[in-house]
Formats: sequence, structure tokens, C-alpha cells
Amino acid sequence: MDITLRHERGRRRLGALLGVMLAGSVVAACGGDYPQSTLHPTADFGYQVDSLFRTIFWWAVAVFVIVETMLMYVIVKYRERPGSPDPRRIHGSTLLEVAWTLAPAVVLVFIAVPTIRTIMNVTGDAPEDALVIDVVGHQWWWEYRYQDFGVTTATDLHVPQGQPVQLRMTSADVIHSFWVPKIGGKRDVMPGRTTFIAFTPDSVGAYYGQCAEFCGESHAHMRLRLMVDPPDDFDTWVRGQQAAPSEAVTLDADAQRGREAFAAVRTPGNHSCLACHAVEGLAFGALGPNLTHLASRSSIAGGILPMDADALTRWLRDPLTIKPGSLMPDIDLTEDEISTLVAYLLTLR
Repeated sequence: MDITLRHERGRRRLGALLGVMLAGSVVAACGGDYPQSTLHPTADFGYQVDSLFRTIFWWAVAVFVIVETMLMYVIVKYRERPGSPDPRRIHGSTLLEVAWTLAPAVVLVFIAVPTIRTIMNVTGDAPEDALVIDVVGHQWWWEYRYQDFGVTTATDLHVPQGQPVQLRMTSADVIHSFWVPKIGGKRDVMPGRTTFIAFTPDSVGAYYGQCAEFCGESHAHMRLRLMVDPPDDFDTWVRGQQAAPSEAVTLDADAQRGREAFAAVRTPGNHSCLACHAVEGLAFGALGPNLTHLASRSSIAGGILPMDADALTRWLRDPLTIKPGSLMPDIDLTEDEISTLVAYLLTLR
């Protein structure tokens, strides 16, 4: 009997030790500076959400400590002992019942007030001097229109450090959700409606984001990057986007052939690059991303491939394998056409 009891106690201690180790591992896993962590905000929107999260977290800790302390006290004080009499039966306690009814209500009040205040503060309203950017979600890439500057781009969203920004968002097809974790919360992006996010970024850097609403076969490949630039660098970027692409100045032989291939019509299907894409001075397609300054971006294919010659080659050779369901068709380009198109696209800076 004593051996069985010792074994049972040993198993309990081992279970408790494993539980503590598991809890420690979970806590440690949440503490890293990950690219899409919400625990290290870099804008006022994110700070408010983070403050609310921490407030609720510490209330939860307090409730947990109080409840577990009372539970352990009762377990230890009223545990069964050898030879002890049966416990006295009681019907209940009005005082305890009132207390454990009112206590959660008070806690909920202290949680509800900052929650409602935060919700009201992050509705998307922005001051008059805010930079307004129209965001359009597509399957599966993000389009950005800077109406005040006459600039349209994709995937890389550039904003100036320290200036309020308002995103006016809608969708060209299905419901998407715009999410840059280090900036703030998510917003659904819906066809036929306009939703808003407003924030003021305080730290220069590149912050990763993605669509957070399942939107089709390549939902996981709908990524984005928020580029927070120093104000002078942002002004330089805007001027560069407003200018004609550098390819207008000079093209070598391969790039010139690529430009011709870009405009060529192919059968079957009468496909051509310019039917879907815009390039200032050459094409005005609107189905796909604007390519006027493609080579100045950090990535292609909705953010899943880097902007370089190898990635462009892979994308042009077989877009549907890289991004299943994409509207980018396979138009049976030859290897020579791919090579010259890559040479041309790399001049679009």
C-alpha cells in the first residue's frame, strides 16, 4: 500500500513539473521579436491595442492568482486525513454567493471601460493633415493609390515617419483583411464598402503584413510590406514614383527586345502584358499591378518573391505553380522572351 502511494505521489509530482515546464515554454515562445509580432508596436494604433491587451492580461493574472490561491487553500485545509471524521454538511453561504457574483461584475466593468475607449479611439478617424492612401485588395495582391501625388504602386506601402496616415480600403473582388501586426489591428476589406485604418508610425523600418481573411486558393501568398521612411526619404521616393521610369532614357538591345515582347499579342487567348499591366508611356492595363516602377520594389508576386532577375524569371516561366489560382496566365513565353522581358522589367525603376 505504501509503495503504491509513493508511486502515485511521484506521478503527481512529475505531472506538476511537466506542467510548469510546458507553461514556461509557452511563455518563452511568446517573447521573441518576431517579424509579425503584435507585442512590439511601432505606431499609436498598436500602442493603444497593446495597452488594452496588457490591462486585460494583468486582470486575468489577478483573477487566476486569487482563484488558485483559494482553491489550494481549500484543498490543503480540507483534504482527507487518515482517521478524520466525515466533513460537516452545509447548505450554502449567502455572503459567498453574493461575493462571487459581484466580483466578476466589477472586474468586467474595469475591463469594459478601457475596451470601449480603445475601440472608439481606433475607428480610423485621422487629422486633416493625414496622408490619405487608397488601398484596394485583389486576389492576391495589394494596390496602393496616393491620390494627392498621382502615384499608384503595389505590395510595398511607403509612409513617412511621424506623419498621421489614413488608409481608405476596399476590395476589387472578395473579402480580404489588411493586417500589419506591428502597426495595429486588422481591418476587413470588402467589395462595395470602404473601411479605414489611421495610425502615426514612429519608427523607421520595414514591417511585414498580410491578408488575414481567407480569400481563396492563394490567400497565404497575399503579403505586404509597410515601409516607414524618414520624411526626406519619403519625399524622394514620391518624386521618383512621379517621374517617368528610367527605361525611357536608354535601353540596351535585350531590354528593347523585352519592351517589344511586353507589348506583343499572343494567341490563343490574345494575351499580352500590356492588356493587364500599366507602364507609364507604354501601357494602361488595370487588371494587374502597375509596373511603372516595378524594379524599385522589394518583392513581386504579391510579396512572396524577392525583386531580382531569378525571381522574375521563375514568375514569368510558371506563375500558376508559384501562386495557384492567380489571374496571371501562362502565355507560353519562350526562354528568350523571358530573358529579354526580365532585362526590360529590371529597367523600370
